[in-house]
Amino acid sequence: MADASKNASINGGYLISEFKIIFSLIRTKRTKALAYGFISAFIVITVFLAFNPSSNSSSPWFTSIFSSSSTGISSSTSSTTTIYSDESYRSHFSSIFSYFLPNSTQQSLNSSSDPSPNTTTTRSQNTTFQLPTSNKQASTAKNQTQNKNLHDKIEASKANQSTIGSPKTLVSANQSVNSAPKSSSEKKNSTGYENQTQNKDLHDKIEAFRPNQSTIGPPKSPVSTNKSANSAPKSSSEKKNSTGYEAKRVAEKGTVTNFNSTLLKQQSNRTNGGVSVRQRSENLVDSLMNCNLFDGEWVRDELYPLYKPGSCSLIDEQFNCFVNGRPDNGYHKLKWKPKGCSIPRLNGSHMLELLRGKRLVFVGDSLNRNMWESLVCILRNSAKDQSKVYEASGRNHFRGEASYSFVFKDYGCTVEFFVSPFLVQEWEVSDKNGSKKETLRLDIVGRSADQYKSADIVVFNTGHWWTHEKTSKGKDYYQEGSHVYGELKVIEAFRKALTTWARWVDANINPMKTSVFFRGYSASHFSGGQWNSGGQCDHETEPIKNKTYLSPYPPKMTVLESVLKGMKTRVSYLNITRLTDYRKDGHPSIYRKQIMSEEERQSPMRFQDCSHWCLPGVPDAWNELLYAELLIKERRK
Repeated sequence: MADASKNASINGGYLISEFKIIFSLIRTKRTKALAYGFISAFIVITVFLAFNPSSNSSSPWFTSIFSSSSTGISSSTSSTTTIYSDESYRSHFSSIFSYFLPNSTQQSLNSSSDPSPNTTTTRSQNTTFQLPTSNKQASTAKNQTQNKNLHDKIEASKANQSTIGSPKTLVSANQSVNSAPKSSSEKKNSTGYENQTQNKDLHDKIEAFRPNQSTIGPPKSPVSTNKSANSAPKSSSEKKNSTGYEAKRVAEKGTVTNFNSTLLKQQSNRTNGGVSVRQRSENLVDSLMNCNLFDGEWVRDELYPLYKPGSCSLIDEQFNCFVNGRPDNGYHKLKWKPKGCSIPRLNGSHMLELLRGKRLVFVGDSLNRNMWESLVCILRNSAKDQSKVYEASGRNHFRGEASYSFVFKDYGCTVEFFVSPFLVQEWEVSDKNGSKKETLRLDIVGRSADQYKSADIVVFNTGHWWTHEKTSKGKDYYQEGSHVYGELKVIEAFRKALTTWARWVDANINPMKTSVFFRGYSASHFSGGQWNSGGQCDHETEPIKNKTYLSPYPPKMTVLESVLKGMKTRVSYLNITRLTDYRKDGHPSIYRKQIMSEEERQSPMRFQDCSHWCLPGVPDAWNELLYAELLIKERRK
């Protein structure tokens, strides 16, 4: 016993003396510099390899270090198949850590087989499942077998390399889909019974997945490859509530690919938690393309009108029913709703952007003036600086002149109106007595045509003046060349006039630059007479709701449709005839003016306007239809 103690003392002395010699060498400056240089170089190389993992299979350790640390212990998806798996790499480090921290090793191994479904990695996961060792085992027993375990795990990893495409490996790669993330409390409460049955669960999962291999993908493209298009990232609260059950059910049904692609599409179309504004707009316009915008009904909408009654000073007195004392307001609370779609509410700011740098021109009779004033009010109300919206000639009243133009200076655009009630020229000829006689030249387009032929958008109309006495009778009124017809039916004269107009459009308007529209006939609602014979509509406060009370489609509009079909230039037909026929409640009637003549004051009920429309009111819907048509044209471009 004494000898042993003596030898130990002597050996200890030798060791101490040897250490002293070593430390004395380190004391030299040159040796210190070499030592620091070696340590620094080692650190730099280690950091470089860690942050630049090699894709070469010969350097799996550094490759695995970063793929593991960047995704956490529980990675759930993969998109690229490699020879070495993250799980096999982890087994190396788990063995080393268990040597020093035996109580924490098993927990790490358990969590590695319980991946989070929300983490995306870029490597195939050839998970090797092992029966966990109980945490209650003594640390000394683990330490004694640690080197052997490390060698065995390396050999197991090598064995897995040759079975990457096999069904068994496919199931291992998909365990991340089927495993729900466990909380720390769940991990602590895991029983030995669960660990003992893990191999059996693995076998069951293999059998369950085999029928689905052909649906999920070929052996070399396991389900894990689908996870590169992972679902939309979840919030922290969603991650906490995730159970993994739904993901497992989807995978077992072989619909992982469709599920992920659907979520990817939803994510790409979302902005701030909802479908992007652009996508909503495109979907809406797409729905308009295959919809008959002019077949529908009027519905009440409390968000209407598009501008406050009485707020637009540009409205002609003839149309300003609110200012003229009309007491009810239902007539401007209705919007037009097609059967197969919904036309968008006219966004004045957006329409101004569509019109930036362009000319929009209305050509026709006083009903187109009605529509023009409506649009000017809508756009002016949407302009950022209304002081920069003005009539080009400084006019404040819009009757009696041949043309008007509103300038929107900030947008470099104009909205114009040219008076041309017939679209062909009114003329004069001398009769036998030498006196002048009015005629209508059916063969010459209106005088102002050259002023708007280069506009970007032109909206034509005609119709109401063809019902007046001269035109309806057709005696000594219609003229072609030097010939004045003694009598010509109005429908035939209408056809000749439209044919002249159509030829001029085909010859003078460039369809690559100019969009051409033709607004149809607007219905009148005189009761008990016509506009000049005591017709009335002042008692009407509700639209027609029964279609049987609507008027037949006007023959003149049938003629118009046939002429449009024969044109080379594409003309968009705004067929508002039927939708206006419902609106017997929308006319100014007795509220057409504030100051009346003596005769009008004595018999106010005799002088009613049942052909034009109150503003705000029906013409606003015409402009919404025009806006919808412009959106469709932009979409097609």
